[in-house]
Amino acid sequence: MGNKANRPTKPPAPSPAPARKFPPRWVWPVAVIAALVGGLVAVGWKSEYDALREADPAPPEMVSVPGGTFVMGRDDGPADEGPAHEVTVAPFQMDATEVTVGQFAAFVKATGYVTVAERPFDARKYPDAAPEFRKPGSAVFFPMEVEPWSSHGAWWRYAVGASWRRPEGEASTVKGKKNYPVVQIAWEDADAYAKWAGKRLPTEAEWEWAARGGLVRKPYCWGDAKNGDGGTWHANTYQGTFPARDTGADGFAGLAPVKSFPPNGYGLYEMSGNAWEWCADWYDPGYYAASPRDNPQGPNAGALGVEGERQPQKVRRGGSFLCDESYCRRYLPTARDKNPTDSSANHSGFRCAK
Repeated sequence: MGNKANRPTKPPAPSPAPARKFPPRWVWPVAVIAALVGGLVAVGWKSEYDALREADPAPPEMVSVPGGTFVMGRDDGPADEGPAHEVTVAPFQMDATEVTVGQFAAFVKATGYVTVAERPFDARKYPDAAPEFRKPGSAVFFPMEVEPWSSHGAWWRYAVGASWRRPEGEASTVKGKKNYPVVQIAWEDADAYAKWAGKRLPTEAEWEWAARGGLVRKPYCWGDAKNGDGGTWHANTYQGTFPARDTGADGFAGLAPVKSFPPNGYGLYEMSGNAWEWCADWYDPGYYAASPRDNPQGPNAGALGVEGERQPQKVRRGGSFLCDESYCRRYLPTARDKNPTDSSANHSGFRCAK
């Protein structure tokens, strides 16, 4: 038996239960929103939905470009811009502006098209590519403090996830930019859009004739004055110290919406600067010496081995927002550039003709 003195004669009364506390009413909607956000993050939500919401069903405005004869190229510039030679082009129509994000989004929405930058890596085409280039992505400009002539191209980086939907990489978006030029466009993408729209890419001769806007052998698409002289800006180019900082003195540091600058004599906007524009022609640095006079279509194939490039290349024209008076003056109407058909960057776009 135990010690009776330590036994209670009746069970102790239970302690009163504590009152239940309920969180304030505002906690529940906040918790629901947090759960939704967490779910979106968990499934890898990205900004492509915003890109498709920018779709603009309105057809691009086109202008009529008269036919005519002009002197194409020049003899006092880079070797591939010469010799200067007479060319005659037939009348044609051309998009008044570079193809916009909204117009390209409408194409993707209607067809499900996947751009080159969004496609899986093709190891058969680039068997020696480094691991960092084996994920879908594209080239993005990164400002930096370097001397451009001794560090050519150092300001370009391969950004995983960069595409027309996210021009500067996975953290970027085109939301609210349906009237900006679409960029991160490879030649293959531009050609696919043009065919869907019942158009084509302009020939290099058509492009230069159109860019001049009726002016005869002027250095710029607008005439003789340098861009910015007297505080007048004719094109979206780079101001400041390239490639460290674009001051945006022309009103824009980076891309500008289409129709931000005055049109040329044919009613075409931003034929200089803003975004590079793909042409139909294959690139050959010596083509001008053999070019036919009437409606030249470019060489039958691209020259190989140009500046070490192993792929044939297509012509680009017009320069971009990265063109700088002291380093890259390729926003002149005579200036030529080139890239492989699967190459894209955040300054590369296009416009169509028919």
